Amino acid sequence: QAYFEVADGSGMMSMVLWNSLCPEWYNSMKVGTVLLLEQYAIKTSYPFKTQPTPGDSQMKRFATIEISLNVRDPPTKISIIPEEMVKPEWGLPEVKYRFITRSELDDLPNNHSCDVIGLVTFVGRAERARKREHGEDFWLYRWAHAIDGTSDQPFILELFATSQPDVFEHIHPMTYLVCTQMRVVRDLTENPSSTIYLTTSNESQIFITGWHKGQPYTKDTKVKNFIQWIKTQSEADQMKKTVIGGYYPFPRPPNNFLKY
Repeated sequence: QAYFEVADGSGMMSMVLWNSLCPEWYNSMKVGTVLLLEQYAIKTSYPFKTQPTPGDSQMKRFATIEISLNVRDPPTKISIIPEEMVKPEWGLPEVKYRFITRSELDDLPNNHSCDVIGLVTFVGRAERARKREHGEDFWLYRWAHAIDGTSDQPFILELFATSQPDVFEHIHPMTYLVCTQMRVVRDLTENPSSTIYLTTSNESQIFITGWHKGQPYTKDTKVKNFIQWIKTQSEADQMKKTVIGGYYPFPRPPNNFLKY
């Protein structure tokens, strides 16, 4: 199954692709795609599903039901409407984002949802963490740093492998990285500013150089500001500061054993 969030003028809800519809349609749908859905079923939504944060905070959310798309019972018909055929009278909402700059990050609360863009300066090796204490399943993740010119500090990003293995494998220094639906993690016990980082949520998507064309976020003001800043940078200077691989212990352990 694959979950999508869809919206029209009345609000936003989840849509689920089932079984053979997944490989058939998954790669054709991206954020901003306009769909015509016919003969779909409405089901009660799965109660424990996590919810993405809409870019538009005013948008109404229908959280108790979801659209279910199946090959039969009933056989759903899916059509993609080309951009030039979308009519204004349909009143479809604009895709909005919640981009933040590195200078704004320090003021954000724990678990806040946001989107970021930056130039990758460090990417760590892939690491594994057990999903459950004695289980055999692992999460795969890697650490990355990205800068956006608004602060001396980079974004510290904990990037889990999602349904985009082709992107996860190709995060390299000097790529322009966009991460959506990231969550702020801050250690509230020790020095809060020293351990602030962003981690992927269930709804995160990651984009790297070569994947940005045609994405709705390219119209966002903060994304445009980042592109303007990049144009003022010397590539050779930035490359000297980049690092790849190695072990990256984070959050950093205390300086002495007594503090453990």
